[in-house]
Amino acid sequence: MDRNFARALPLVLKHEGGWADHPEDPAGATMKGVTLATFRRYVKANATKADLRAITDEQLSTVYYRHYWSAVNAAALPSGVDYAVFDFAVNSGPTRAVKFLQRVVGVKEDGRVGPATVAAVKRLGATLTIIKLCNARLAWLKTLKTWKTFGKGWSRRVADVEKAASAMVNKPADVEHIVPDAVDKAVEKQTNGWGW
Repeated sequence: MDRNFARALPLVLKHEGGWADHPEDPAGATMKGVTLATFRRYVKANATKADLRAITDEQLSTVYYRHYWSAVNAAALPSGVDYAVFDFAVNSGPTRAVKFLQRVVGVKEDGRVGPATVAAVKRLGATLTIIKLCNARLAWLKTLKTWKTFGKGWSRRVADVEKAASAMVNKPADVEHIVPDAVDKAVEKQTNGWGW
């Protein structure tokens, strides 16, 4: 299911846009959804805003794969659910996205997608999981103090995610493998102790 990263990344990027440095955005400067802090963590430790603005496609893919897709163990989730959780993680953080997923499927909210979470998603079914997750996500976003500034865009994004994720359910991925081997090896090393 990891192959869905190739399908999911452009869908996420559609909502992330280009350069942004909105004073009301607590994330600060971002380029294509990558914050300066995240860029420094995964690409260049002493990066400037100018470095971030010049992010390459390969750097972008590496950041999204390592910081979000792998962090929510999207490869273990059914098609569609993987994208819905991935997009939530990009927008609101991996731990929060996983805890919301766990809440809607009725398992312990520990912020890590493991066998119990995967089994619960399968029991509930991918389509219903997507609907419940998107509804919970939108309800939570409406409670944020920045809702007045970003609410229209967030509403549109969550609706788009629900539609696209639902369309992915039970569909095969387009490609066999898209992430660089070096990224795969680094992620495998990081997650080897998780018992997969």
